[in-house]
Amino acid sequence: MRIGILGGTGPAGRALAARLASVGFEVMVGSRSKYRAMEIVDKLLEHWPEHQLTIGAAENAGAADSDVVVIATPWDGATQTAASVEDKLRGKVVVSMANALTRLGKEFQPLVPPRGSVAASVQAAVPQCMVAAALHHVPARELGDLDHPIESDVLICSDHPSAIQVTSDIVAKIPNMRPLNAGELAMATPIESFTAVLMQLNTHYKTRVAVKLTGIRDGEATGSAEGPKAQTPASEHTA
Repeated sequence: MRIGILGGTGPAGRALAARLASVGFEVMVGSRSKYRAMEIVDKLLEHWPEHQLTIGAAENAGAADSDVVVIATPWDGATQTAASVEDKLRGKVVVSMANALTRLGKEFQPLVPPRGSVAASVQAAVPQCMVAAALHHVPARELGDLDHPIESDVLICSDHPSAIQVTSDIVAKIPNMRPLNAGELAMATPIESFTAVLMQLNTHYKTRVAVKLTGIRDGEATGSAEGPKAQTPASEHTA
């Protein structure tokens, strides 16, 4: 599977490119400038020679030719970027990972885009693709540090069951990362907004936090569109 990352030259995009390539995916880093993408790819390959990363560079349109597409631009450019390659995204799973945030003084505040979330705005701009909101709460620096595993749950939501499944399968290939089916795309609003809380914790405790939820057994956390099967209460079991 080839995964294209639009806006892949930023911190989140290049970190995700390195991590996905390290677990065997073919990755295409996209940018408005192919030369900027080539520069980033060269730096990644030079920095991690022992990992034999399969990463290419292209303009965003070239990266959008991939099997699955991730939009890693800043939040205010996500919709415009998706619309610019709309013809290449039809029928594909498109992962939106942007968070609409601003900083007021010492505090981070979530912003609410017109459709309620960046992911919903992308879906409205390119209605014939299948948008999944995911990867919002994964720290970029840790994601891109291939010398160390990154432990995090990844909340995934979409109106398309196949998009949840495809995104879950990709996330599940990364050791110590667990995909969780968070429901329909309307859930992207609180998921994206919660990133402001994590940023505030990072600032206060001078760290980088990730989300890890309790109460879900690993066997249940498949990320499948149907979710875990209902469990029979212990009182209803017979000897």
